[in-house]
Amino acid sequence: MAEFTMDLNDEQKEVRDWLHGFAADVIRPAAAEWDEREETPWPVIQEAAKLGIYSLDFYAQQFFDPSGLGIPMAMEELFWGDAGIALSIVGTGLAAVGVLANGTEEQIGTWIPQMYGDVNDVKVAAFCSSEPDAGSDVAAMRTRAVYDEAKDEWVLNGTKTWATNGGIANVHVVVASVDPALGSKGHASFIVPPNTPGLSQGQKFKKHGIRASHTAEVVLENVRIPGSCLLGGKDKLDERLAFSREKAQKGGERVKNAAMATFEASRPAVGAMAVGTARAAYEEALEYAKTREQFGRPIIDNQGVAFQLADMRTSIDAARLLVWRASWMATTGKKFENAEGSMSKLFASETAKKVTAQAVQILGGNGFTREYPVERMHRDAAIYTIFEGTSEIQRLVIARTLSGMPIR
Repeated sequence: MAEFTMDLNDEQKEVRDWLHGFAADVIRPAAAEWDEREETPWPVIQEAAKLGIYSLDFYAQQFFDPSGLGIPMAMEELFWGDAGIALSIVGTGLAAVGVLANGTEEQIGTWIPQMYGDVNDVKVAAFCSSEPDAGSDVAAMRTRAVYDEAKDEWVLNGTKTWATNGGIANVHVVVASVDPALGSKGHASFIVPPNTPGLSQGQKFKKHGIRASHTAEVVLENVRIPGSCLLGGKDKLDERLAFSREKAQKGGERVKNAAMATFEASRPAVGAMAVGTARAAYEEALEYAKTREQFGRPIIDNQGVAFQLADMRTSIDAARLLVWRASWMATTGKKFENAEGSMSKLFASETAKKVTAQAVQILGGNGFTREYPVERMHRDAAIYTIFEGTSEIQRLVIARTLSGMPIR
């Protein structure tokens, strides 16, 4: 088991510097344009694919880094470049994690490569869990999956919302209810292969931030998929449902569902994204404060500005430590006995919102204009306290874990 350390080895440093260079040279120069266009930056994704950044091999190498720091390190550097473009590059990863967390070896080998495509024909994937009436309240999910035993097919009906890459994805991973009586315990995840009839894109959302990332509804109307597209297989599902029914009758313990398994695995990564955005805003504010003069001296000479920057840097470093700890724990098989994954996501996302707001304040009127990137960073940071579990849900998870009580 790898010991926890804050020292990156030479290989990790090389990868970090490589990603930082890509973020500085390719992502940042394109950030303002694609934010204004509110479109998927396919040329940037293709450039990432050419360099090997947007690929199954790259993410597998980072995912299986024995220290657990590969993914958070990569997320921080890419999101330091720009959150919207970076999410377009890494958004496929959430669907891939869904397959890794719930799928068989055969399913992993079959579907994850199709999520990325190749250098000459890049593809993206989508993870579809949230619904118009079921965001944080996953038990309210209405999308149904019904098994047609005669044809060995699953039939999916429902509407998903807030899906990154929804509708434009080559592969969709859809969470649906197979037994509504069990609530969230009756959920399962399904692969919807490319060009499957009945799946269509609904409304595309015009967003406050991360505007270079495609977010849309996904409509499922009598979508028929082979039985082999149930992640984990039907035998495993039947066993889990039987266990959940037995426990429900006895008033027994909670059982994790497919969506929650995906979110638990990805929360520290989201925290790392937030750290990257916060760090970018802090660096912009620091440089501005050192060069901007008022009353004959740089504004950083004023304690009111200097102390803000000190607090910003301290919060960013603390957030990174929580993210790295959770990532190391997840990789080395240590249980989140105190909800460390949720802690990392909560603190890092709240830090990103606060730090980017402070950066705007330090830049004053300039910070409120689109001529300076902190305005975009502040808009982008708002998403971290919302997606993949709001801050309120993270606090609920932490409080329930610490107290052992069913806090509502």
